[in-house]
Amino acid sequence: MSDDQQPTYVVGDVHGHREALEDALAEHGLVDEAGDWSGGSSHLWFVGDFVDRGPDGIGVIELVMRLQEQAAEAGGYVQTLLGNHEILLLGTHRFGDTEIAPDTPGRTFARSWLINGGQADDLEHLRERHVEWLVSRPVLAHAVDHLLLHSDTMEYLHWGDELEGINAAVQAVLAGDDLEQWWELWRRLTTRYAFRGDNGADAAERMLEQLGGTRIVHGHSVIADQVGLPPMEISGPHSYAGGRVLGIDAGVFAGGPCLVVRLPWES
Repeated sequence: MSDDQQPTYVVGDVHGHREALEDALAEHGLVDEAGDWSGGSSHLWFVGDFVDRGPDGIGVIELVMRLQEQAAEAGGYVQTLLGNHEILLLGTHRFGDTEIAPDTPGRTFARSWLINGGQADDLEHLRERHVEWLVSRPVLAHAVDHLLLHSDTMEYLHWGDELEGINAAVQAVLAGDDLEQWWELWRRLTTRYAFRGDNGADAAERMLEQLGGTRIVHGHSVIADQVGLPPMEISGPHSYAGGRVLGIDAGVFAGGPCLVVRLPWES
């Protein structure tokens, strides 16, 4: 059954804050007091960035993996996009301190991971089952006629001009051992703010025309930074670019809420 016929929710960046995630899911009736799926046939999407900057990124991954299995048994659906911080953690796991290129001394996945909030416990507790699950995640998806992506960038189009092809191309990079391709993936999906400013609405419209959907939903860029408020004052998603884009990263690692948003969202 399609998500057009079921309650559909999307979750912003979690960054290791498992307790905040469980509390937010419970508020929407999607998990019970034990943290098990109670959402019935609901559909639940995560836009990525489970790890780094917070205390229990692997615990978040374990929770989502479990909910995916439980939801399927209950007639529901749980899926996640791959965030740029998952790529960074996976790159660190695979390549460590190997320099990206001879002319870039000191530029390694491990160094960038530390600079960007890498947590030793995440790397220590990363297991092959986590790796296999993560590298099979899409980077783009549709849900109730929304285009879901992690990063507010048009760089996804570097890997193709249609959704399925882009997902396949990215998964091919992640299945290989080409360090420079991995780094290019991380670098491009770390860019942001493509839909802000005077030309933001036009960029969003081009992205939607190319990949489908009536509104973009993304994480990656913290709402507080875009609206000029402290993270703890953010209470919901940020609609901008003429209503064509919805930002849902409320900066839980900086004191903001862990947002769970029902789609389609209306202010």
